Amino acid sequence: MKLKQLPDDFYVEEMTEVAPSDRGPFALYRLEKRGWSTPDALAALRRRWRVEPRRISYGGLKDRHAWTVQYLTILHGPRRNLHHHDITVTHLGWTEAPYTSHAIRCNRFRLTLRDLTAEAVTRAAPALERAAVEGVPNYFDDQRFGSVAGEGEEFIARLLVRGRFEDALRLALTAPYEFDRGPLKKEKALLRERWGDWAALKDQLPRGHARSLIDYLRVHPDDFRGAVARLRPELRGLYLSAYQSHLWNRMLARWLTEHLRPEQLRPVALRLGEVPFPVGLDAAQQAELAALQLPLPSARLKLDAGDPRSELVRGVLAEEGLELHDMQVRGVREIFFSKGERATLCLPAHLTFESMVDELHPKKSKLILSFELPRGCYATLLVKAVTGASLIPS
Repeated sequence: MKLKQLPDDFYVEEMTEVAPSDRGPFALYRLEKRGWSTPDALAALRRRWRVEPRRISYGGLKDRHAWTVQYLTILHGPRRNLHHHDITVTHLGWTEAPYTSHAIRCNRFRLTLRDLTAEAVTRAAPALERAAVEGVPNYFDDQRFGSVAGEGEEFIARLLVRGRFEDALRLALTAPYEFDRGPLKKEKALLRERWGDWAALKDQLPRGHARSLIDYLRVHPDDFRGAVARLRPELRGLYLSAYQSHLWNRMLARWLTEHLRPEQLRPVALRLGEVPFPVGLDAAQQAELAALQLPLPSARLKLDAGDPRSELVRGVLAEEGLELHDMQVRGVREIFFSKGERATLCLPAHLTFESMVDELHPKKSKLILSFELPRGCYATLLVKAVTGASLIPS
């Protein structure tokens, strides 16, 4: 089974009730892109329009290997449009408040699964019907962990909470990334080779974000904490959300393992390891899972002593050698973990599907799925749940 073989095979659009007007301090834009991650697309926009990062607000991160539509605001942004490679930004009007994730009512998807046998299509149909009724576990999927890097797949935020600011910064600036282009590969190689020789690096690096951080270290050679604080806000957010999401996934996996019988669990492979998916739940178990919310671990999280989730949070953090109060980046006010809760079950709405001949794979079929998901849910998890297959982009 192949997903995202073509950019148009994975379409996602934010659905929002935000309506532009002819007044307000925030310019509202529609961002349509193919083959770009949201941070990379926003970085291109900032360069073209010379906009400071703090003026930009958006609702969510959309996949690189996809055709996506989302919205953003820029404080006192220009009344103009932008077309840059496969990025199109359209000015819609003005709003009184910045656009955030709370403005997303849901995400609408249209996915094309390719290279399917007739047997696979037959199996998928009842699985999709069950998913429409029972939902799927609401894990954070692989897209959330693109920033996990290094030989041991280290989390930059795990280094930050341990106060290892130099190691965190070095990993952020030098770790190879599968989508790095030639100039960036050379930049990272130079940083790895000359790390610590800030004066030489400042002279040799091209103008950009990395050089600005190196120039700060040239003047403040021991202040790695200060350099980390100067990382672009969207990068800092990616690093913290990746680690927090990983811990939350482990909390959900532990809850399922502790509350369900072994025969009610089947392993599904995610990038960072297998996680259990529930199968064959009775009505009471289904209702319990549907009602359950698990907190995002953060030093700001306060749970009552009698809250049964407290032991779950403590147990997962203990495996990391941490306690709840450790879930912060000390000394850097600008960097903090999100506070909140996340539903453990994701229910698709308006799910429909149809199969037809796959024009890219002779004698095989394709399955076209259409559905809506609440914000923060991953369509790829629905695919894994109903096919039992790893996702192959090409």
